[in-house]
Amino acid sequence: MLDTILDTTPSDGDLITRLQASDLDALGILFERHRNRVYRTALAIVRDQAVAEDILQDCFLKIYAHADRIDTNRPLAPWLYRVTVNLSYTWLSRGKNRRTPLDNVMDRLVSPMRQAPDQVTEQTELRQNVRKAIGDLSLDQRVVVVLYYLNGLSLQDIAEILDLPVGTVKSRLYYARENLRGKLGPHLTWLPEVAHGYI
Repeated sequence: MLDTILDTTPSDGDLITRLQASDLDALGILFERHRNRVYRTALAIVRDQAVAEDILQDCFLKIYAHADRIDTNRPLAPWLYRVTVNLSYTWLSRGKNRRTPLDNVMDRLVSPMRQAPDQVTEQTELRQNVRKAIGDLSLDQRVVVVLYYLNGLSLQDIAEILDLPVGTVKSRLYYARENLRGKLGPHLTWLPEVAHGYI
């Protein structure tokens, strides 16, 4: 009985096949299933809520427009990450970066604290330091940090999404860590814990 219930949940591939036949309900299901990952990734890169919302909409418009080109035998998530990163790059390359702080991203990263006031103050300062350190990274490094730490992707997955050699991804991640280490010092070890809570 339970197997029958589980079998009724359509896979991403099934939904793309339905979308290829102009079933817009399938697009709605895909949107509900993947919107959080697309929005969070875009927001962490562009640092602007309104732009992240636009990128979210554009990403799913691209699914609709290019459904016939999407391989239904492969996972959809890497394709979504690639489109999200490309749309974010495009927006930033147009010189529209308004340097909006990562307030909302960091608020999602850190769960509400029920601690003594001095601990809350320390966490707030740490959050601000991490937010600034990530925001100060070069775009190439920031994208790799977002995909690796905030989305939990492997180096191989990131390489495929960005269409780069794995060695280049490793190099960018290495230099990003070095830059973060220079700014955060011993607090650098906090980043993976935060990222784990984010996902």
